Amino acid sequence: MQKKKYYYLVRLQYLGFRFSGWQKQPGQKTIEGMLTKTLKYILPETTFKILGAGRTDAKVSALDAAFELFLTDRSIEDLSIFITLFNKNLPSDIRVLDIEETTKEFNIIQHSKLKEYVYLFSFGEKNHPFCAPYLTNIQENLDLDVMKEAAYCFVGEHDFSSFTARLQENTIVQRKVVSSYITENTLLSANFFPKKSYAFHVKGKGFIRYQIRMMMGALLQVGKGEFSIDQLKASLTSEDTALLKHVAPGSGLLLNNLTFN
Repeated sequence: MQKKKYYYLVRLQYLGFRFSGWQKQPGQKTIEGMLTKTLKYILPETTFKILGAGRTDAKVSALDAAFELFLTDRSIEDLSIFITLFNKNLPSDIRVLDIEETTKEFNIIQHSKLKEYVYLFSFGEKNHPFCAPYLTNIQENLDLDVMKEAAYCFVGEHDFSSFTARLQENTIVQRKVVSSYITENTLLSANFFPKKSYAFHVKGKGFIRYQIRMMMGALLQVGKGEFSIDQLKASLTSEDTALLKHVAPGSGLLLNNLTFN
C-alpha cells in the first residue's frame, strides 16, 4: 500500500550571524541542520524531508525565507499549534512565521518566484560592536552618489560570470535583475546603530553564488574610487575578473522578501 504524503510551505526568519549558512554540513551549525534537529524532536517517529527555497551563505540572515516540509503518513492537525510548538523548540535566532498546506504539484525550487535581497552598510566612523550581525562597516569615506548611479547598471539581463566565485560548469550566468538601487536604511534600526546607514536593494528570480556580495563589493570599489562606472558596465559583458577584488561580508546581507507566483 502506497504511503500518503503531505506537503507544507513554511515561512521563517533567522539571524544568520552564528550559522555556517543554510545548507546542512557535517560538523557545522546551519539553519537547515537546526530545523531538521528540531523537527525530529517535535515529530518523533515521523518520516519527513525539508527543501529550502535557496541557499544562503554563512552569516547571511533572512526576514522572509521559506522551505517545503514533506511528511509521510502523518498530517499536521492544527497548524497554529504546530507553529507554537516549533517556535518553542527552535533557538531564539530562528522564528517560524507561517505554515500552509500545499500539494505535490508545488515545487519550491522550480516554482516561479522573485527574491529581494538587501545589503546593509555604513561608512565613516567605526560602528558599535553590536552592529556586527546586521551592518557591514567601511571606515573609509565613500562617494555615495556615484555608488547610487552605479547600482542602476545592474538592472536588466547581464552576464554575471565576473560576479561569482569558483564558477561551476553548466552554471547559468545570464541573469536578470529586476531592480537595483541604494537608499537610506529604514529596514532595521537600533539605538546602537550609526546615525545613518544605507541599504542596497536587489531583486530578481535567482542569483548565482556570491553574486550579490560581489555586486556590493564592486559598488564599494566604485565608492572608494578604485573602479569606474564604465569598468563596472564592462564587467557585465566579459569574464575579466581582474578588477573585481572584493566579496562583501555575509553579515550585511539579508533575504528581505520571497514571493511565489
